[in-house]
Amino acid sequence: MEIKEAEFLMSNSDVRKCPASDRPEYAFIGRSNVGKSSLINMLTNKKSLAKISGKPGKTRLINHFLINNYWYLVDLPGYGYAQVPKAERLKWENMLRNYILKRENLYCLFVLIDSRHPAQQADLEFMEWLGVSEIPFNIIFTKTDKLKPSELEANLKAYETKMFETWEQMPGYFISSSETGVGKTEILGFIEDVNKSQ
Repeated sequence: MEIKEAEFLMSNSDVRKCPASDRPEYAFIGRSNVGKSSLINMLTNKKSLAKISGKPGKTRLINHFLINNYWYLVDLPGYGYAQVPKAERLKWENMLRNYILKRENLYCLFVLIDSRHPAQQADLEFMEWLGVSEIPFNIIFTKTDKLKPSELEANLKAYETKMFETWEQMPGYFISSSETGVGKTEILGFIEDVNKSQ
């Protein structure tokens, strides 16, 4: 699949104000500074569709984009560490949970993980919650260009080992790099296949 059109629709903090649930929807989420905006821009061939910031916790709203006039791409706020007051962080988390649990047309949630780091508790807990809540999701390992192939292989194996402590099988995953474009064809191909199967 090639993304020819990517149009920003709206930002909001209330799932009830999201666009009508009449199109397939794919959301992207991850810990602050995981490279989410860069990945979205790489997938859509737009340099500034999603705003990139060096400051963790910059995305604070549910951001909807209409892709090829057919499906929605959603940029969600990061979870875990962010330099914001606890009350505001809890508000974000509540907003995210409402969106994830109530959005009927959410076909897949992509959980972004920084491939350079060992498994983080916040990510593991979040994915466990998704599993218990029966939310379909895939992992995208980001920033793989920062690692040598042998380092990446070792990190992925260590991550799988950690996941198998609580999971019977490893969730589907992709490796990606916003710098080199690695993963773009596979991620968009997966979305296209899911759209065709519905």
